[in-house]
Amino acid sequence: MSTPTPTAAPKTIYVTRTGLPLSFKLEWPFRHATSGADFEVLHTVITLENSDGLRALVAVNLSVTLREELASLDPKDTEGPVINALRKEVDHHQTEFVKSGKLVPLPFSSRHYSFKLKKWTFGKATDEEIAHMVERKVYWQTRLVGGDVWLGDPTEALYLDTTADHVVEIAAGLAQQGLFTLARRHATALPALMNRKDRFESEMAAARQELEEKHAFERG
Repeated sequence: MSTPTPTAAPKTIYVTRTGLPLSFKLEWPFRHATSGADFEVLHTVITLENSDGLRALVAVNLSVTLREELASLDPKDTEGPVINALRKEVDHHQTEFVKSGKLVPLPFSSRHYSFKLKKWTFGKATDEEIAHMVERKVYWQTRLVGGDVWLGDPTEALYLDTTADHVVEIAAGLAQQGLFTLARRHATALPALMNRKDRFESEMAAARQELEEKHAFERG
């Protein structure tokens, strides 16, 4: 009797604050830099979803100073912060998406970590911003992957500088507006949300255009 092939976990869509839907492939584990420099490296592929195959190849360079603050380099301690740091780099227009390109180094340093507070800091979101992010999250995950959308993801709460409980609390208000149903922190999109396609698509188009114009200007 043959052994069943393990089913791959569904792809997760993470949306930037400017409205770009992204997915991440992190090539674990962190490895010590081969150049002799004193830092750890994690190769990552960031895909710009809902595009014609655009992606960014990134070498996440973990500084020694920040390494000392981490419990370990295992995914359970670093996956969320890495994804969120890369999302912020995209929002800051530091990442270019192309069909094929070279590996680009990006620092994973104290820029997004408060040594005083001993916590990650990616920018405090207002309740209105959280609500908007939840709408985008449910729309894009449903449109690109399908199925229910988990809103208890600690990576999302960390990105918004809040708690998963608060995200779900705000999501419950959106559910009362008929945008999706909500059960056990999983949202199921309803037509009222999916019919807002033009809004989400236009937000993505505007963010993508701004990003591309910035890099075109830098190339001259």
